[in-house]
Amino acid sequence: MNKAELIDAVAARGEHSKREVTDIVDAFIEEIKKSVVRGEKVAISGFGILEAQARKARLGRNPRTGETVKIKATKLPKFRPGAEFKAVVSGAKKIAPTPKKVAAKKAAPKKAAAKKAPARRK
Repeated sequence: MNKAELIDAVAARGEHSKREVTDIVDAFIEEIKKSVVRGEKVAISGFGILEAQARKARLGRNPRTGETVKIKATKLPKFRPGAEFKAVVSGAKKIAPTPKKVAAKKAAPKKAAAKKAPARRK
């Protein structure tokens, strides 16, 4: 599932337009990015934890030449899945079926009775 498919699924599940859901998903992702960049942990209950992980500078090897290369220190995002998410993925726990949105039926427009033309007199 990509971002567009996620937006479609959430819009179909709720009573929000795709535009509203797109704005919500974009804001959600931006806030997570900002928090992780600041060094904060983002814990989403039932899903997992997102955080920044620091890597120290180290020596590596260029696989083509075998030459030793210095690799700079960096920070990378890290995700640790929560227990509930792990259980669902492993099949130990089932996800409750999502209730489908029932569209309200529109009343069919009533047809006006056909008017009879008055009889012509000659």
